Amino acid sequence: MSHRREVSRIEGFSDAVFAFAVTLLVVSLEVPHTFDELWAAMRQFFAFAICFALLFQVWWRHFNFFRRYGLEDAPTIVLTGILLFVVLFYVYPLKFVFTLVVNQIIGVPPSHDGTGGPIIRNVDTPRLMQIYSGGVVAVFSVFALMYANAFRQRVRLGLDTRQQLEARLNIIDNAGIALIGVASVLVATLGGPLAAAAIAGPMYFLIGPFKWGLGWYSAKAYKRLEIISTADTSPV
Repeated sequence: MSHRREVSRIEGFSDAVFAFAVTLLVVSLEVPHTFDELWAAMRQFFAFAICFALLFQVWWRHFNFFRRYGLEDAPTIVLTGILLFVVLFYVYPLKFVFTLVVNQIIGVPPSHDGTGGPIIRNVDTPRLMQIYSGGVVAVFSVFALMYANAFRQRVRLGLDTRQQLEARLNIIDNAGIALIGVASVLVATLGGPLAAAAIAGPMYFLIGPFKWGLGWYSAKAYKRLEIISTADTSPV
């Protein structure tokens, strides 16, 4: 249940920052003059789509948080500022990573940086994964802290038992994804270029099993809560 319907100034500012971040993802602000330029731009469509989907997911989580709690206290403002800073800072690394991945999948040669050199050397792969995973850790840690702050104020916000459970589950959800990012950083740092490419990146597929497990746990938790609520309201 949302606690406020109107859009606050911090939400409006956040929306503007997210819109600007999407603008930075655009392949080119200039209209292609030749078909070759158009085709080069079209080859970046899938990388743009992936990056847009990831940014939209971050925006959606932020939107849902404010629809649920409508907090405008100091911790929420500070955490939102950190989130927006990370989103803007990581737009280009995000675009670089997924352009590289998509180009490898569709078979675009990896050596065309304008000077004939490689776009990325094997020795740079660990640093690339450290940069990307650092952004994942930062974003989802911020969300976990925002939900923890809301849960801390559950009495003032008037959260019922179900809403409190929802807040706890969101803390687990965001903290779990952040921990997968931490594991990716550790693998990239300690494992070298081969581990960074073969393990640190694919490690994010663990998000799927984690979300499945969290969904199973959530269903059981909501069912227990429903049983308890039914028992409490049943006539003696």
